[in-house]
Amino acid sequence: MGSKEKKASRTSTGIFLIMTIPVLIYFIFEAYLPMFGALLAFKQFHFARGGFFASFWSSPWVGFQNFKFLFTTDAALVMFRNTILYNLVFIITVTVCSVALAVCINELLNKKMAKIYQTMMFFPYFLTTIVVSYFVFSFFSMDMGSVNGILTHLHIHTPVNWYAKPVAWPFIIIIVNLWKGIGYTSILYLATIVGIDSQYYEAAVMDGASKWQQIKFITIPHLRPIITLMVIMALSGILKSDFGMFYVIPQNAGALLPTTQTIDTYQYRGLVTLGSIGMPAAAGLFQSFVGLILILTVNKVVKKFDSDSAMF
Repeated sequence: MGSKEKKASRTSTGIFLIMTIPVLIYFIFEAYLPMFGALLAFKQFHFARGGFFASFWSSPWVGFQNFKFLFTTDAALVMFRNTILYNLVFIITVTVCSVALAVCINELLNKKMAKIYQTMMFFPYFLTTIVVSYFVFSFFSMDMGSVNGILTHLHIHTPVNWYAKPVAWPFIIIIVNLWKGIGYTSILYLATIVGIDSQYYEAAVMDGASKWQQIKFITIPHLRPIITLMVIMALSGILKSDFGMFYVIPQNAGALLPTTQTIDTYQYRGLVTLGSIGMPAAAGLFQSFVGLILILTVNKVVKKFDSDSAMF
């Protein structure tokens, strides 16, 4: 390589490095600096004169005392059960339905209509939780909700106060989560399907393979690495939950706590009620630690059976 080529290479490399500066700054302030906040999990934090840093250094160390509320409180079993079970159901339903939707959109002959359907399914992903909560309320309001209107019109049931019926909300939350997230995930799978070499399908057609056989033996195997990656990433957040999904959408109804209380909503309620910053910090650190262990363990298991599908 000549001197001019080396100089051009260094110039292009320098340009790319400059382009990464905004992203680097974002990660420093958004991801790395907040890591120091993990120390709050081991302190009895209280505000004092002199600002946050003065309060931080003057607060006493309490060891693992802030972690006790996660395991010794009466709500511990409920919030752990709800958080884990909801996440497992979310992973299964979103994965299965997203793959099915991606396959269906790919099989549409009218590609213009396929893009319209794809956009319609992707749109809910951009809606804020507040907007979604109003949509849900329009369905399940006791006085003006569509569901109660249909039940009354068909003489099936008198108006029901759905925000006082815990048994119905696991299904409502699962459906809302699926409706909101299926579009984004299906696009990832659809992009993978589009990238599959068409020669595989042409050879399958020549061998007399049906559409189902093409999906089973060509599409799904090519999707397996991305499906595995998405599942591993989802499992890393098995102890985390969408705060808006479990707090805003049920409108913080006390009667729904048996089925909507998760670790994140319990942290918030504890912060508002007790004013303790150390307890939510401890919960967040515990969630991140468990997520790290899970992602390393699951990735190791996947790598043992299918190294091509592992994250690293």
